[in-house]
Amino acid sequence: MKRETMRAVRRPADMPLDGTWDFQLLPTPDAQHSDAWETAEVPSLWTMSSPQDRPFYTNVPMPFDEMPPTVPADNPTGLYRRLVALRPEPGTRIILHVGAAEGQLTVTVNGHAYAPSTDSHLEADFDITDVAVDGDNTIELAVAKWSEESYLEDQDQWWQSGISRSVWISIVPEIRIADVVVHADWDHERAIGSLRLDVETAGLAQRRDGGYKVRVEAAEHTAEADIAARVAAPTLPKPAKERDSRPAPMLPDDVMDLLSIKAASAPIPTEFRAIPNLGSMAMPTFGIAGTAKAELLDIDVQPWSPERPALYDVRVTLVDPDGADIDAVSLRVGFRTVRIVGSDLLVNGARVLIQGVNRHDIDERTGRVISRDRMLKELSLLKRFNVNAIRTAHYPNDPVFLDLCDEVGFLVVDEADVEAHAFASRIPDDPDYLLPIVERVQRMVLRDRNHPCVIAWSLGNESGHGAAQDAAAAWVRSTDPSRPVHYEGAIATDWHGGRSATDIVAPMYPSFAALEGYANDERTDRPLILCEYAYSQGNSTGGLAEYWRLFETLPALQGGFIWEFTDHALDIEGDGTFRYGGDFDDTAHDGATMLNGIAFSDATPKPAMFEMRGIFSPVRITSDAADALAGTIRVCSRRHFADLSDLAFELRVETRDGAVSSTPISLNLEPGEETALTLPAEVASSLAGDDALALSLSVRTARDAIWAPAGTELSVEQVVLPRTPRPLREAGQPADVTDDGAIAHPLLAAPPELCLWRAMVDNDNSFALDKRFVRSGFFSLTQSSVEVEKTDDATLVTIRYATAWDDEVVHRRRISEVAGGYRIDEEVSLPEGTRDGLRVGVRFELEGRFDDAEWVGLGPWENYPDRHSSALLGRWASSIDDLATPYLIPQENGTRGGVDHLEISGPAGVVTVTSAQPLHVSASRHTLDELEDATHWWQLPDSSRTIVHLDIAHRGVGTALLGPDTQRVHRLAGDHYAWSWELTLTPRTS
Repeated sequence: MKRETMRAVRRPADMPLDGTWDFQLLPTPDAQHSDAWETAEVPSLWTMSSPQDRPFYTNVPMPFDEMPPTVPADNPTGLYRRLVALRPEPGTRIILHVGAAEGQLTVTVNGHAYAPSTDSHLEADFDITDVAVDGDNTIELAVAKWSEESYLEDQDQWWQSGISRSVWISIVPEIRIADVVVHADWDHERAIGSLRLDVETAGLAQRRDGGYKVRVEAAEHTAEADIAARVAAPTLPKPAKERDSRPAPMLPDDVMDLLSIKAASAPIPTEFRAIPNLGSMAMPTFGIAGTAKAELLDIDVQPWSPERPALYDVRVTLVDPDGADIDAVSLRVGFRTVRIVGSDLLVNGARVLIQGVNRHDIDERTGRVISRDRMLKELSLLKRFNVNAIRTAHYPNDPVFLDLCDEVGFLVVDEADVEAHAFASRIPDDPDYLLPIVERVQRMVLRDRNHPCVIAWSLGNESGHGAAQDAAAAWVRSTDPSRPVHYEGAIATDWHGGRSATDIVAPMYPSFAALEGYANDERTDRPLILCEYAYSQGNSTGGLAEYWRLFETLPALQGGFIWEFTDHALDIEGDGTFRYGGDFDDTAHDGATMLNGIAFSDATPKPAMFEMRGIFSPVRITSDAADALAGTIRVCSRRHFADLSDLAFELRVETRDGAVSSTPISLNLEPGEETALTLPAEVASSLAGDDALALSLSVRTARDAIWAPAGTELSVEQVVLPRTPRPLREAGQPADVTDDGAIAHPLLAAPPELCLWRAMVDNDNSFALDKRFVRSGFFSLTQSSVEVEKTDDATLVTIRYATAWDDEVVHRRRISEVAGGYRIDEEVSLPEGTRDGLRVGVRFELEGRFDDAEWVGLGPWENYPDRHSSALLGRWASSIDDLATPYLIPQENGTRGGVDHLEISGPAGVVTVTSAQPLHVSASRHTLDELEDATHWWQLPDSSRTIVHLDIAHRGVGTALLGPDTQRVHRLAGDHYAWSWELTLTPRTS
């Protein structure tokens, strides 16, 4: 006995079995259980609670030292047992549904075992009718951690074990609708839909008596179709013995040639035409027994798209020969088409840009057990941040997730549970794995093909390329020609190759130059959609705007899927002590490589997500500051399918004192339409003011939706006005400094001093950078000499530093006292030939308690030179604690760029910084050493200190761990830097 064939139709849970089961964790699948049962919740993963078998994380290597297809001898097995009361009824079947089991699942009912199911991310259904009894039935679910197919599940995630999705029993009629395949097409030229259904029944395939029908009801239309009955197999005719009369000729000579002639499309010989209509004769066709085809053509419906996800209820009813309804299923259907035309992927006839993310199943508290509420929370967040596509990295998700994608509106690349990363050069052509790989792809397609959200089938991830992928692709194209096939492994070494296994060029982490080269290559004839890019580990995701400059301006490039949505850290205890690889005493692990989301593990957005939000905005201002100052702006809709009637817009002017002149405006553009907009008089007047910084266009939802209430902000577009240097006060008199050239003041716990180092972000440690920053030696600066000289209006300080490798850095300062503080002119000379570094600036620490910060510059969120295109110029305020970004591995964080005014205040006083040139600034509770020494954010000491960094140059964050380094324009340039600033210190008086 084995599991049932995968179907697209889902039956309801007549008997939910989620809840408490008896449980034992055995050392091997063959071990005998004891009488000492514990309990476990279903669904849940025992690795999230059992002290004997904990989560562990590897990226590429398998977590055991074996070769495929060997199964490790150490193979923990979870045994779940439950008594279920059943009452089998004649004419019904009892189907046990296991949503997903992490490992190899073996089902046993009343001592009768079924063949194992080995796909950890697809359901398995078992017909238990023939082994069920009237009364209590013992159901056992044994989940072995390892199997021969574990080598196909080597995804970059936690290794977990247990039952991860819901379990239930369905009671279905013996004669029933087994499956329905939906073909819901949208003709964008005629603006009309068509619905074709392939219906398969159970219990009718062997019947020769006809009369069964299916009735289809959709969009106020109805159609019926007959169920094909079984037809007797044809037999060879016997020679006729009637010779009483001469038979009339019926066929020409050599009639058997006709079939091959027609198949070859060859001309039909003249003598064949002697019989009328012979050339157009067709062999009789018969429907497959037990199936029917129904259609509703030219129906008035709205198309489904991610921007307007219109869904229709379709009901399919099985009718017996007496006209009685004996079974029915309901479907939610969206009308849309997907085509590749030349090098363009078209949805409903429109070329679409994929604003996508890769998404794993991960919940910080439950592992890969994902509730519907969590799914909707994640999808709502992504929708509010203008994401339109999801790749189900790297396995099929719960069908409920796809239901929500249909409803909320996302394009989905549905990925098979195939990643043989550790043995990618071997497994694709290994005969032992041909059928398992193909079957995993098949079962995904058979289950998910009715979802309008699914626009492409992915054969898997990082599994090389061989016969298995070619076979799977061939099957997919034959079974579902309505969607393209996607597979990165087929083009990994040649973007113009791999056609047997992919219709889309889907590379990972390419350089900008490579993308430009592909777009301009005369051989290019397929769309390019990055399956992974903008690697987001730690403080990262630099260069996203440059990717999108290319996507929006070059042919064949159609976006991609950011790696990835959320971090994978686990907070098993619920106390905020998030953990990553190695934190569960797993000796072989890949550490923090799992912390690469644009959101934290609890789905809290990181600053990079706001950068993405702005780049993915539904509208774009395409004009410049000169147009705005002249009273007009040009606005373009970036949508592909829908107008802007569901959005609300507001203009405001950002000034040095805050936002003014907020004015609602009307802006209802068609997809891709651009218009000129005359600014309201109040807005234009404020924009002409001396303190105006930028014009902002706020985009919000205009009505409630399942994913956001009305008024939810989706983006803010800006036109930034030209900025003139801030005037500083003229030098007053020489400042008093200490013997080592430092400023002394009651509000300074540590005076301003040169700083060339940051707590390295993860990308700074990329192997591709070859320890570049450690080689600079800037992490250690030791004063080698100090010279102090006073003039009429300033104190001149020259400090020479030796780096860790004894290179010389010279810091010259001109310090003057001005009312309430100091004017400081800085000049820094790095070692000759310096071509890169992390920062050039000063840092100081304040004495006493400071709580709040206000600044004029880019904000409100953290931003860096290569990740600031969506940051907004204006006046911003924050508590100092909230300026920090709590990356789980502490590193450089909390910086804001473009700042020429900073005010820090608290019980101790007020400290003001004014700069002639925009600076990169941060105010933090922790020192660089504390950030670099801690391995988890929650290990940092509680602190009320205030450490301020002011940088004239700060390196971008890039994506160098996997992908391009920050562009040269965002690296430190040259070896000489100069800037001027004022520091005003005002102690608070009681």
